[in-house]
Amino acid sequence: MIRPSPIEAAKLFIHEQFPACQAALLGGSVVRGEDTPTSDLDIVVIDEHLQTEYRESLISNGWPIEVFVHNLKTLRHYFQSDYKRARPSLQKMVSEGIPLIDHPIIDTIKLEANNMLRDGPPEWSAETIRMKRYFLTDALEDFIGSTNRGESIFIANSIGESLHEYVLRTNHHWVGSSKWIIRALNEYDPQFAKEFINAFERFYREDDKMEVVSLVDSVLQKHGGRLFEGYSVGKDNQTS
Repeated sequence: MIRPSPIEAAKLFIHEQFPACQAALLGGSVVRGEDTPTSDLDIVVIDEHLQTEYRESLISNGWPIEVFVHNLKTLRHYFQSDYKRARPSLQKMVSEGIPLIDHPIIDTIKLEANNMLRDGPPEWSAETIRMKRYFLTDALEDFIGSTNRGESIFIANSIGESLHEYVLRTNHHWVGSSKWIIRALNEYDPQFAKEFINAFERFYREDDKMEVVSLVDSVLQKHGGRLFEGYSVGKDNQTS
């Protein structure tokens, strides 16, 4: 049996499961044209009859579906939560979403999502940048000194996530996780994303740390280089 198209399946799902909702949007990879054989349908539902939000994973009309169900209050709460952590997952789903039910509220929430995406995440304070610089330095030193291949692999994993966050947040850009790390870096600077991938691929393939070390140092140098000596937390709060 041939399953319906993503939009058809999403509309059927809303009709069957949320017939009284105010609005619904289909987002995710199928909307962006980036879907794979394992892609699901990401659906945002606005239902003012609900007291609180929830998320559910299920199969409907031959498609795996992730449904994010909100009222307006909880939707805006999650907008703020995603803003603070600099990962605008819900904003992106709403911004790119195809309406499955026409309602004036869709234009309102799309505008709110688009404005947040345009303005970017909150800026890191100088104190936060210094702290992140210290921890990135610490991980880099562990990586350089590690002689255990297994440990080195997982230190590299940690460095990759921390480095992407450091670069993007110090340049006032949104961050990602998992596959969204590379997507976020590409949105910021495709050339840097390529250098990032090449550096870690060389380490994973050839056990050559040189390019990872060089890449981290080049990023840290813009903020004063590696940081160890003189870094402290809480010392100024001590009383005699």
